[in-house]
Amino acid sequence: MWNDYAIARALHVLAILLWVGGVAFVTVVLIPAIRHHIPAQQQYALFETVEHRFGAQARLWVLLALGSGLWMLHVTAGWARLLDTGWLQLMLLAWLPFFLMLFLLEPLFIHRWLRQRAARDPAGSMRLLQWLHVGLLALTLAAAVAGVVGAHGGWRF
Repeated sequence: MWNDYAIARALHVLAILLWVGGVAFVTVVLIPAIRHHIPAQQQYALFETVEHRFGAQARLWVLLALGSGLWMLHVTAGWARLLDTGWLQLMLLAWLPFFLMLFLLEPLFIHRWLRQRAARDPAGSMRLLQWLHVGLLALTLAAAVAGVVGAHGGWRF
């Protein structure tokens, strides 16, 4: 017999691993490589091409993290825990900006704004993009650490 919780947890860990790993790769490998090896006028176009493919995967991982997390709460009847467990709230709070970014802000506003900004100031736009990704990576890592430590009986807040 299948264990729903174990399957949901495995999918959750996989989703978080690929999500965090992808954000880390973009932040510490892709953007610096583009900034240091590609002429400034071509940097944003290359970034946007690569990010477009990663963005589709990131949307999948973010949705899978949500779905598997909600399923684990459902299977364990843990809805009340969501209301009074700080690390669960922190994980959800860290997940929300990514959801908003990937499904609303990027497609409706950010891509167009960055493309226009990069046409005026290519190097400055890539610096800004790198710092934005550093912030996203910090948020992602904070949520991942809170989840791992909290799920294993660590911090109580």
